[in-house]
Amino acid sequence: MADIPSMRRRDFLARTAGYAAGAGMLMPLWEAIGANGEINRAYPDELLSIEAYTKGRISPGDLITADNVEHVKDLLEPVTYEQVREMGRQLRVAPTTTDIMRLSPWEYMEATVRNRGRARFDDKGNVVTEEGRPWIGGHPFPDATKAVELFAGLTMSWGRHDASVYAIRQYSLSPEGQVQYQYDLGWAELAPVGRLVLEPTPYWDGHEDFLRYQSVFFLSPRSERGTSFLNIWPYDQNAFPDLYGYLPHFRRIRQFPTNQRFEPLVPGSTLYLSDAWAAGDPLHTWGNYRIVGRGPMLAGVSNGWNPDHPNWEHGTHGGPEGNTFWNSTVELVPEAILTEAEPVAFTRAPVSKKRVWFDARNMMPIGMVTYDRKGELFRSFDGNYSLYESDGKAFMDGDHPYWSWTHVHAFDVQTRRMTRLEQVREISDGVTTRVNEPGMYEQYLTRNAILRMGRI
Repeated sequence: MADIPSMRRRDFLARTAGYAAGAGMLMPLWEAIGANGEINRAYPDELLSIEAYTKGRISPGDLITADNVEHVKDLLEPVTYEQVREMGRQLRVAPTTTDIMRLSPWEYMEATVRNRGRARFDDKGNVVTEEGRPWIGGHPFPDATKAVELFAGLTMSWGRHDASVYAIRQYSLSPEGQVQYQYDLGWAELAPVGRLVLEPTPYWDGHEDFLRYQSVFFLSPRSERGTSFLNIWPYDQNAFPDLYGYLPHFRRIRQFPTNQRFEPLVPGSTLYLSDAWAAGDPLHTWGNYRIVGRGPMLAGVSNGWNPDHPNWEHGTHGGPEGNTFWNSTVELVPEAILTEAEPVAFTRAPVSKKRVWFDARNMMPIGMVTYDRKGELFRSFDGNYSLYESDGKAFMDGDHPYWSWTHVHAFDVQTRRMTRLEQVREISDGVTTRVNEPGMYEQYLTRNAILRMGRI
């Protein structure tokens, strides 16, 4: 923990103001951001205040419970609404975040402004610069008008950092609320293109044909210790990643079919590879992208970090045993963009479509539900993001407080099984949450790395 340094806010405002003055280059939201770094001028008061929206029925600091959830039913995705109404889930309400720099990593937002208007799709449907080169960083379509543009930006950079290692605690619960499986796992991501911090930028020499290196490795319980997987994503979003895995009982690395992305990696989990960041598959393995609605929404986009616990762990509540849901904070998101997509490259997918809500301010997913092949609700995926800063202290990412996800619910509507994940400071074997450090590729993101981790 360290004191927060100067955020260089003046520099950012000067840059956005320059763009706002330039011949209508920015949409109205970004004109508001350019004026003072906040979104206030882009939305009416009733979309910036939950108290105004509900005519005083709900205020910041209140708990949304079964007793008052009907006042905000239209602001919740359907599974969350049912969880509050029927399963005892509660949602603490916070004021709407108006400072755009609290909703993404600082460097990512700067690059989004700097590179706005430079992205296009090539003849294969991949995001490239105007010169036809791989993307150079930030969201390629901050003023997206098509669903495929929203999903393209999300797929290009999940966590919005050049490199991350997340230390994760995962709990898988039965319908009766019993924790049947508990895992310590690490999740690593590294971007070889669109790099903003790690040298060289924006491309890692010799790796320009790849979009992402990503691995997951399990450290506990003993029965799964050493299980490790490595995904190597081509830049071409029509091609599947290469998927390698080390399973302790085989004692060697194997290559797995990479199109089987609707199966849990470990027993008890309701989380699939396809679920990652609501865009866990290459962009064009899904299709029929469309925007089907816009409107305000309640979602966990801030206040999700728990610095009061030395390991950042969160309390739980609700469900049969009082431990089905994380203690979560939500706020009124002035504009959420509701999208749909269908899996077009998966002949045996158990999913017929997914619905994903994007926060229009930062283009991040704030909720997802999937439907089975009969068109019935199947599963949901929701969580919290946060700037890791509170009361003058922060977990730092270079010159600025770290921004990331904090906790996730992956719920199977049909079986009533829940998987909860939280990003913590440290897990087994001293694995800690880290960001943008050199050496992460060699440590976590090669076949030798997962072999080494598998034999810990």
